[in-house]
Amino acid sequence: MNPKLHTPVCDLLGCELPIVLAGMGGPSRSELVAAVTRAGGFGFLGMVRESPDLIYSEIEKVRAKTDRDFGVNLIPAATKPDLLEAEIKAVLAARVPVVCLFWDLSAEVVKRLRGEGVLVVCQVGGLHEAEDAQEAGAQVLIAQGVEAGGHVRGTIPRAEIVRGVVKVADVPVLAAGGMSSGRDLVEMLELGAQGVVLGTALLATKESFAHDYHKQRIVAAKPGETVHTQDFHVNWPRGAYVRVLENSVTRGEHGDPFNGHREAIGKEGERTIWLFSTDSPLKDMTGDFEKMALYAGNAAGAIKDVVPAADRIAAIIAEADALLPKAGAVAATSEEKLSSPVCYAHESSDQYAGYAAREELIAFCNELLEAERAGARITARSATEAKDAATRDLLRDIQKDEARWCAMLLKWIGHLNGEPSARVGAFYEKCLAFTDLKERIAFINRGQGWVVKKLREMLPKVRDDRMHADFKAMLESHEENIRRAS
Repeated sequence: MNPKLHTPVCDLLGCELPIVLAGMGGPSRSELVAAVTRAGGFGFLGMVRESPDLIYSEIEKVRAKTDRDFGVNLIPAATKPDLLEAEIKAVLAARVPVVCLFWDLSAEVVKRLRGEGVLVVCQVGGLHEAEDAQEAGAQVLIAQGVEAGGHVRGTIPRAEIVRGVVKVADVPVLAAGGMSSGRDLVEMLELGAQGVVLGTALLATKESFAHDYHKQRIVAAKPGETVHTQDFHVNWPRGAYVRVLENSVTRGEHGDPFNGHREAIGKEGERTIWLFSTDSPLKDMTGDFEKMALYAGNAAGAIKDVVPAADRIAAIIAEADALLPKAGAVAATSEEKLSSPVCYAHESSDQYAGYAAREELIAFCNELLEAERAGARITARSATEAKDAATRDLLRDIQKDEARWCAMLLKWIGHLNGEPSARVGAFYEKCLAFTDLKERIAFINRGQGWVVKKLREMLPKVRDDRMHADFKAMLESHEENIRRAS
């Protein structure tokens, strides 16, 4: 992991890198999700309109390949109510920690998932939609630009929507839409996003469940060859735009897509694939792939080969790292950046006066960063195991606090020109050893007490007033969490 690229949303989701696999229906199956999470990113299983049996199976396959957290993507607007209810029950029964929702906002579904301790992510295509999703309880927003492949919610260019959503959001924002490079990642971070959501760039990988025909068409695409169209609409609400590679359908060679004519063009097991449907070619399909929806964002023209997902992620991170000015520069938002650096020109006199020197403060911040990162992960996982609403709310509140303090510590490490630790504290593994949730919460409480003790010891040694105020706020927050948990 590259610590320069570890943003606060990473601690909320439980990953190392701010790269998220889009929950593409079909291509984002267990093999790709596991590969992305093992590479340090965060993956969503694309389970739109899938059976509970497949959802259970895919979840178990991911868990057999990695012990890292991952999520499931559901689309209420494109799913019949009875199936949606079965999908939600499956996700909750499987204790999936994160769920992403897309298209028409369902405040009821958001509330229900939140009530079960699930962290809810909503993808939006406009500012009003972002405000509504946040009001409904979304804890992370994905701002999707019109450059995105697959179903495209809005008409706003990526940079514009990210800039706008960041301004109105009080929760972390991820950017989506036509990205494939480290430069794209850095640009989005500079606009205030805390990471990127990749679809096309990870569809064209060896672990993707997309058919090789689809992958090779992406590799062969030239810049600007995608089409924004409503032609592929069967199975989705009317008026839904998609971005695809040009083919005989987009060229109008099969007549009016809305004339009601039904023509079978493929099979997935016993299921028929119809002309003009939203189905894209998958590994287990047969048929005329050229006529299917070849989803691709504007990143298609930049992708030149099909590689393992870990290699694509590593290349993006390497390029982003080379473009970043220094460690910690990305970790602080514009509001968090400080007007002037802490002065340590007289470290020897500071030490003589009892104040901590720069190196001691960096080491202290990293020690707490590892602990808070562990706390964020264990509370996220534990929230999904809680049976009552009060316990779930408590654990989610603590998780949000832990992620917030990770961001604060990263800010100060960068401000002190230190190198942030990439480790997750041993506290995480120790907590997992407690299978009884009550015992685990008691252990989490002891961990909160350890942080309080450390902060009390350090506070008298902190010379800078701003740092002192941040540490004091962290101390008070942990004391309140201890009181609530007790």
